[in-house]
Amino acid sequence: MGMLAYLFWHRPADGTDPGAYEDRLRAFHAALALPGSRTLRLRRAPYDRLAAPAYEDWYPVENWAALGALNDRAVSGPRRAPHDAAAARAAEGDGGVYRLLHGRADAPVDEAAWLAKPSGLPYDAFLAALREAAGDAAIWQRQMVLGPAPEFGVLAPGPVDLPWPAVRTGPAPI
Repeated sequence: MGMLAYLFWHRPADGTDPGAYEDRLRAFHAALALPGSRTLRLRRAPYDRLAAPAYEDWYPVENWAALGALNDRAVSGPRRAPHDAAAARAAEGDGGVYRLLHGRADAPVDEAAWLAKPSGLPYDAFLAALREAAGDAAIWQRQMVLGPAPEFGVLAPGPVDLPWPAVRTGPAPI
């Protein structure tokens, strides 16, 4: 099946200091100690419902069973307090589960493009063209939706030229 990642898009509650919010997010990821987990600050969310400032959390796992274990682990033991501290200052959030189709999950990300397969284009043709356009960039495909979530994400260490419309989120690690 390939690597999966739970993505969670969120924003701080009104009146929350962004620096303090980011500190809480860093503390949670440190307590979670999940290789590859990270939070990215976005110029904009990949969908219109979530207002800026927006953040994107990545929680990579090997398979669906590991996703269930992560769900339980994230809110138990020594991770509960850091999780609750970050969650208490979040205003809203949405998520999705994505599968890595191409590239490396741990590659640096300076560019992210979120898009849907164009209507009428067969998946095989679209995926072949997307891989060619993306080069070495990581391509993730949505597997499960937990709120609005784009169908495909292309995460790259630099600019990527796609032949289709895409929402560019301008991620930066916190």
